[in-house]
Amino acid sequence: MPSPFLYFANERLSPAELSAARLDGHLVELGEAYIPADAVETRALRAGSLSGLLGDSLAATHLSAAWIHGALHEPPARHTVQRAVARRLHHVIGRRLQYRDLRVDPDDLTTIGGVLVTLPERTLADLSRVPDAEYAAAGRMLADAVPGLAARSILWLESHGALPHKRSALAFLRELAERESAGAGQDDVTR
Repeated sequence: MPSPFLYFANERLSPAELSAARLDGHLVELGEAYIPADAVETRALRAGSLSGLLGDSLAATHLSAAWIHGALHEPPARHTVQRAVARRLHHVIGRRLQYRDLRVDPDDLTTIGGVLVTLPERTLADLSRVPDAEYAAAGRMLADAVPGLAARSILWLESHGALPHKRSALAFLRELAERESAGAGQDDVTR
């Protein structure tokens, strides 16, 4: 059941009514929807705001999953999605999505706000395999937000076969894990 805090165009309010409510300060944009201005932004609301884009057959991955998990303050301009069903999709996905046709393993998915999202360890592993500064920054923020995530992402990568950019990803994740363990050791010293 969709959240009563999410407002989509032409569902409960017309685009004109949504725009007026936003201009009056009653609603704010969140992903592909609007929420009351005084609502607390949660993972469920961020994920639910993408329900119209993802439906039942796509999962949020990479930067989109990082945003849902709370690592990014703003959603990406183009949402990264991956097929979450066994059958191939043959319809036009849309310009607002970066689509990857390879199916995500169901064990790597969780349902948040009614949509499928990659688990945090899979999300961090995916982010670390993209040689791009924006993805690296998102990976650092995600690792900082979830204690022990870098170590779990290393295990995830090591348990999967050959993957593009795996060696550099493991080096990046080990650096994050060492940084976290060094920070934990410093916390123990200051107590």
